[in-house]
Amino acid sequence: MKMFFLSGFPRAGNTLLSSLLNQNPAIGTTPNSLVMEIMHRIDSLEEDEVFRTYPDRESLDGVLNIVFSSYFKKWKYKYIIDRVAAGTPGNLKLLKKYLKQQIKIIVLVRPLLEVLASFIKWANKEPTAFLHQKRTTVDRQCDWLMQLGGKIDSEIVSLNNLLRRENRHLSLFINYCDLVNEPKKIIDQIYRFLEIPPYKHNFNKISQFKVN
Repeated sequence: MKMFFLSGFPRAGNTLLSSLLNQNPAIGTTPNSLVMEIMHRIDSLEEDEVFRTYPDRESLDGVLNIVFSSYFKKWKYKYIIDRVAAGTPGNLKLLKKYLKQQIKIIVLVRPLLEVLASFIKWANKEPTAFLHQKRTTVDRQCDWLMQLGGKIDSEIVSLNNLLRRENRHLSLFINYCDLVNEPKKIIDQIYRFLEIPPYKHNFNKISQFKVN
């Protein structure tokens, strides 16, 4: 099993791209993932009183080394593409230490105003959308979407870190408009970037996203 990552702003084609990639039976692209959160929680045990009493870092590292293989043990795919803000400093630090594979991150980008507008347009069509909960105006909805520590903020932090010179080679940046207008070209770029055999995708009939 090889691990890759899908990062980028919400409303920037994540579901579209995942649905396309998952047409390939060798690829399993996840929904938003908990794997990195699991790793952070394990790693943070170093601050626990029990650990400080008996600081066995080697054993803690042993658990972290098998998180990916254990979590995806039942996923019958040759390639896993994990959807997470993989480029944040904390996530990237853990990946560099424990992944034991070359890090490759697909990053979907879209102008932030378009991202916010897409959320608002979607919410206007969905009376039960989470944006309506105690957020009665568009300004308040946008404030909530852009809150520190939220999904968009995490992706901004991830994007900025991946653009640093020492990390730039880890990522393939994909513009939302290019994905929508030239999906075959983008899929071909992804296959070359990930260095996996090409697959004949159906760009005319895209099924609902599902995996595993």
